[in-house]
Amino acid sequence: MVMSRDQDAGRIRGVRMDNSTFERVEEFKYLGTTLTNQNSIQEEIKSRLRSGNACYHSVQNRLSSRLLSKNLKIKIYRTIILPVVLCGCEAWSLTLREEGRLRVFKNRVLRRIFGPRRDEVTGDWRRLHNKELNDLYS
Repeated sequence: MVMSRDQDAGRIRGVRMDNSTFERVEEFKYLGTTLTNQNSIQEEIKSRLRSGNACYHSVQNRLSSRLLSKNLKIKIYRTIILPVVLCGCEAWSLTLREEGRLRVFKNRVLRRIFGPRRDEVTGDWRRLHNKELNDLYS
């Protein structure tokens, strides 16, 4: 990958070192992280969310089980699912849209853990609001 402020750098087909030639690419995976020549983190977040969804679906029946306590379900979320999604996030510079996508994923998992609530007035079951989720989670 070529990252340069030089306008002519984009025309370079490859880099030659000793007897080896390295081709120019737009993105590649390094230590599990997708790096792009535009320094865009969107593809990396999409990849992390796909991995997090796979991890979530592997433990989904445990998160909806009534046999496990809420505290144990939160520990499963924090130790199994969250590290998969947030691995390497220290170097991310998020936009509001990307931050929202991560929040949606978190809220979806937490709704599965805490389940629906019964409304005191109507007696109907309803989903938890985001504020209620955050209060229960923290």
